[in-house]
Amino acid sequence: MIPGRSNRKRPIRYDAERYKSRHLIENAFCRLEDFRRVATRYDKLARNFLSAVALATLVAFWL
Repeated sequence: MIPGRSNRKRPIRYDAERYKSRHLIENAFCRLEDFRRVATRYDKLARNFLSAVALATLVAFWL
């Protein structure tokens, strides 16, 4: 996924479109991890954690 260095002896092929979409997904996770509750996962139950993720997503991408 990540392009190789320019001075590499055997160049590695990569897909530029997949690299761009990967970057967008990683940015989305970085925005979600700005919320402390999501980053440290305080909740014990999965349903409570998923609701916290949903709220964080709503706040992060709505504003």
